[in-house]
Amino acid sequence: MGDPVVRKAKPHQQYHLENGDKVVGVTTALNVISKGALPAWANKIGLQGIKMHEYVDDLADVGTCAHYLIQCHLTGETPDVQDYTPRQVDRAENAVISFHEWARDKVFDTHYSEEQLVSEKHKYGGTVDWFGEIGGRAVLIDIKTGKAIYDDHLYQVAAYAQLVIEQDWQIDEVRILQVGRDESEGFSEKMIPIGAILPYFNVFLSALNLYTAIRVTKKGA
Repeated sequence: MGDPVVRKAKPHQQYHLENGDKVVGVTTALNVISKGALPAWANKIGLQGIKMHEYVDDLADVGTCAHYLIQCHLTGETPDVQDYTPRQVDRAENAVISFHEWARDKVFDTHYSEEQLVSEKHKYGGTVDWFGEIGGRAVLIDIKTGKAIYDDHLYQVAAYAQLVIEQDWQIDEVRILQVGRDESEGFSEKMIPIGAILPYFNVFLSALNLYTAIRVTKKGA
């Protein structure tokens, strides 16, 4: 086991090319794609008399804690959850029960964990949740805490896969693990063979190009 680590609060990640130029992160580039369901969801929460910011912050902390506990399991680190409330830790531990069932009997050989990588070819950066070997297969894992796996998650993992490939690693498959923040959100997994990842990466490249074009117009305004 490694030393205890705390990862609740993360600074905004910055990515740079070898020449020092700053490049955009994967999730920032994908923000140009409209998240059409979010306004309706926010309205529903408001109609229930729930304070939106408090609700989102609490869910985010539970999700971050669950994500961190899973990361520790994958890497063998000892979790330190002192920055979370007992209630948040309890909810997070309950949330990852299904993950532990999924991980049972699997042996994880870690190559990357929370690794920041940059594509010199396409000029973007991202942080890979986990990449290594499971049962002799090279697997990229992306952990999503929430109620479902959405299309933009597929575009994200395709971008992360490209980052790993540019480091001269071979990938056999990509796995998205959706971990609910409570019992109602459940657990699910989506596996994408590496041979099927290109269409999703093309969507990411389109978003990246649009993001870059918008930035250029704003600088010229």
